[in-house]
This record gives sequence, C-alpha cells and structure tokens, in this order.
Amino acid sequence: MKPTLQAVADAVGVSRSTVSNAYSRPDQLSPALRTQILAAARELGYAGPNPTARSLRRGFVGAIGVLFTSQLSYAFTDPFAVRFLAGVSRAAERHGTSLLLVPLPDDPAGARQAVENAAVDGFCVYCAGDESWALDVIGDRGLPYVTTAARIGAGTDHRYVAIDERAAARSAAEHVAALGHRRVAFLGDGVLPDAPSGPLRLSTADEVPHPTTRGRLAGFQDAFAAVGVDWSAVTLLTAAGNSRAAGADAVRDLLADDAPPTAVLACSDVLALGVLDALAARDRRTAERHPVSVTGFDDIPEAAEAGLTTVRQPAEEKGRIATELLLEPPADPAAGQVLLDTELIVRTSTRPVRS
Repeated sequence: MKPTLQAVADAVGVSRSTVSNAYSRPDQLSPALRTQILAAARELGYAGPNPTARSLRRGFVGAIGVLFTSQLSYAFTDPFAVRFLAGVSRAAERHGTSLLLVPLPDDPAGARQAVENAAVDGFCVYCAGDESWALDVIGDRGLPYVTTAARIGAGTDHRYVAIDERAAARSAAEHVAALGHRRVAFLGDGVLPDAPSGPLRLSTADEVPHPTTRGRLAGFQDAFAAVGVDWSAVTLLTAAGNSRAAGADAVRDLLADDAPPTAVLACSDVLALGVLDALAARDRRTAERHPVSVTGFDDIPEAAEAGLTTVRQPAEEKGRIATELLLEPPADPAAGQVLLDTELIVRTSTRPVRS
C-alpha cells in the first residue's frame, strides 16, 4: 500500500493538518519541525498530498483550458495558433495560472467527455466552429468561458474577443476587385465537412457551417457582388486542412486550366502560401501567360517574407485579452465583448489584371 499522510503524522507524532501544512503552508511551522516531517515522508516514500484532491478542497485548480476543435499538434504547427497561445501564456503567467490544451476528438461522445473531464477553472474557446454544445457543457459545470467569436443571440454576459470577419475579408476582396479582377476563386479550409479537396458548389456562403470560414467567404462574396460578379460565377475551392500542402493541392488542377482565375482569395495565409507554392511550380511560359494574384488572411510572419497581400489581425493581443477577460471579468458586461481592429496589408502578390 502507498504511504499516506496519516502514516507520516503517526511517525512524527503530529496531526494530519500539521503534515499538510508542511507542504502547503510551510510558514505555519518551525523550520525544524518541517524538516523533520519531510525527512519522515521521504523515509516512508510519501510524495505529498494529492494535488487533485487539494484543488477540489480549495475550490479551484489553478489552470485554464484552451479548447481546440483541431488536433493537438495544430497548437504547435499553425503560425496563427502559436501566436494566439503566446498571448494566452503571457496573460496566464501574469496571473500565476497554468494552461491545459484540450483538443476535441471527432466523435461527439469523446469530445463531450474531454470538456467534462478537463480539470480547469474556466475555458478559452479558440476557433471552435459550432461550439454551442461545448458551451452548454461548460455552463453545466458552472465554469466561465471566453470565446474568440461573437455568438448570435448571446446575452450581454457572454464574453468574447473577436474581429469582424466579414468586413475584414471584404476589404481584401475590394482591393482585388479594384485591380480589375473578375474571374476569381475563393479558397477555404474544410468549407464543407468531408468534402474532397478542390472545387465544390454552394448556392451561397451562408451554407458554410464553420462561422469563421462562412464570414470570410461572405465578405469575399459581398465585394464581388458589388462589382457585378455573381456567386455562381465564382470558383469555390475547399482544402483538406489548413496547411500549405493542402492549399497547393486544392488549386493545382484549377491552375492547369486554359483559363485559370486571375486571382485566388484564401481564408488564411497558410492556404495562400500554398497557392503561391503551386504557382511557383508552373512552367515559365504558363506563369507568364496566366499571372494570378493571391490574398491571404492573418498576416503571419511568413506572409511578409512571401510578399503576400493579406488582412492583419492581432493574434497575440487576441489571446492575451481573451485570457484577461476570463481571469479578470470586467464589472461592466459590455467591456467583456471586445471587437479588435484589422488592417489590409498590400504587398506584391496582388497586381492589376492583365487586359
């Protein structure tokens, strides 16, 4: 049997609370007594009070959960996610709390169990798509949460830090339209669940289930509708994941057409960089005959290196503010609903359409 706190107390001849204080409140004991207790614990092989049980007695864990719908590796490989988590970490350090990354499995039962069993004091819900069920589970646990998207119909007590996805994407599309582009393609990650990489047909952007992708595609649609380009005339592409390889794969066949689009507008920088990779792989004659402008979204560090025109949003600030709202809720509910500014960054990847 494992040695217990009571065994240490009996060995030293003190109470259980005195042994507990030796670990959690050392200032309550004399240095000599604490040394004696710790020495007896080492001799018996006792490692100290169970941290989970201790956190339950205190009523808090000392950790916040960051909820992902993607695989855990996404938190370490996606450039925007990495910067967002840097902001979360900075705020968490200031408050002396830890982070628990909580990826959601594909199966609904497993995803629900992940949220129910996470030992945290609250959740930061990052880019979680249709997150209503998760927020309901968090609410049933009585835990606070902050999302990175505004929820339609949510009350004034709902805390979020977000951007106007539709308006931000519209600014990029208006720039491309002003350069004379009318034969265009829109590229998103997982536009429809389980759809194969490449072209697909939707009657409108409103049919896209993921709110972030839906907002950005709707912004693209708005700008081109204003210059007479109907949604049915746009080539809609979906990528099998948010990666450069997936972006390149999604556009490769389209770029081989005799009349490819003159511009590709991507819902993320990572996908846009993949498009640039596919363009760079074309033969020189094709590249000269069919130049293609490309835009992205996020302004990750690699975007500047590639000369990518994109929409800049403050990734680290978004993570920092979300964590601050979770750990220090403002007295005014309106102050807990933050809409961050975005900026169109024009670089060399966009140019006027060739007449």
